[in-house]
Amino acid sequence: MSSLPVKSITMNRNLLSILGCAALLLTSCGKFGKSKGLPNDGQLHGVAPSGKYILPKPPGMVYIPPGTFHMGPSDEDVNYAFTARNMQVSINGFWMDATEITNNEYRQFTNWVRDSIAAKLMGYVKQGPDGVEMIDWTKASKINYGDKATLEKIDAMIVTPDNRIFGRKEIDPAKIIFHSESYNFKEAAKRENANVPRGKFIVKYDLPVYPDTLCWVRDFSYSYNEPMAKQYYSHPAFGNYPVVGVTWKQATAFCEWRTMYLNGYLESKGRTTESPFRLPTEAEWEYAARGGRSQAPFPWGGPYLRNRKGCLMANFKPGRGNYPEDGGFYTVRADAYWPNDFGLYNMAGNVSEWTSSLYYEGGYNFQHDMNPDIRWDAKDQDPPRMKRKVIRGGSWKDVGYYLQVSTRDYEYQDTSKSYIGFRTVIDLPPSSKIKR
Repeated sequence: MSSLPVKSITMNRNLLSILGCAALLLTSCGKFGKSKGLPNDGQLHGVAPSGKYILPKPPGMVYIPPGTFHMGPSDEDVNYAFTARNMQVSINGFWMDATEITNNEYRQFTNWVRDSIAAKLMGYVKQGPDGVEMIDWTKASKINYGDKATLEKIDAMIVTPDNRIFGRKEIDPAKIIFHSESYNFKEAAKRENANVPRGKFIVKYDLPVYPDTLCWVRDFSYSYNEPMAKQYYSHPAFGNYPVVGVTWKQATAFCEWRTMYLNGYLESKGRTTESPFRLPTEAEWEYAARGGRSQAPFPWGGPYLRNRKGCLMANFKPGRGNYPEDGGFYTVRADAYWPNDFGLYNMAGNVSEWTSSLYYEGGYNFQHDMNPDIRWDAKDQDPPRMKRKVIRGGSWKDVGYYLQVSTRDYEYQDTSKSYIGFRTVIDLPPSSKIKR
């Protein structure tokens, strides 16, 4: 039998000696590798990712419990389009805005974007702990836009002299631009992208986010709607009315900002950050709109648009065009009428609502029965067909058919309308302490 060289024997002995010392360190005193906050008893206890979790109740939102329902027409498909076939699906629980996002709520977003841009122009920035430049909000929140010296410093945001009325210096809405950064989970999850660097799936772009107020005039030819274009977003009388003139991309940017705004606060308090706010999927929207009434055509049940007293149940276009009969000529307050059984207002009428779903005629034929979701992140160069997003609920200018919870419609993601708004959802983890 051949023997190992002396040099090899020496190396093996050194290796054994090192392993023996390591074992001694691991077993001596029981302190090596001990996690902070765990009892020193040698048992498996688990390590939480952060401190004690406090599940917040998002202001203005209601909890939609998990459940199963029949998605699709609850009545005859009068168009015979066959774009929505009845199928049973199951939906996980989530939180949803009780009302459509209002002008006041969206204005908080546009004001934040305005102030952040102005703060950079005025030098109100500081270095964060990680060396990244950040806004100094103690100064940015006190910017006086009526001050002459301030207007000179933020001249890049002011309308150019040839675009001023009576020489008045005003902030150019086109300059209120939000910088968006998001992660494409759907693309990153594909098997063929397993070894692709993360940066390949980070989507960055700049987007003007001020609502298109001129849509009130553009949407209706030979119709006088200038007062709404001038006042709807800017006048305090309409503060609690649903925001309109917002594209699908702007609504998505609002969700991104709301997530960043919340998590920035939670991080400053050393608390756990939350999952992102987002637009609801088409299936989530319909499930929430039904309010537990699986086969009813309207959020309040049905099959009629009036209650027993003859009162109309939503804001739409009654009869052949009696717009004011339901109490509102255009939109009404976001919390008008009666909520459905989940506590959601105006899931039918008032304004149609963006969803995250791609509008595809045959989508019901192949989508999953568990949290159905069909998405397509369309690029600017994609054909218009790929930019169609599902809108739901009907609006103040629609006839009763579009108020049915199963009626599908669409609009292009880069288009703004005076009758389309949105509401957001968030996937908070389940908890026994949750307030419903």
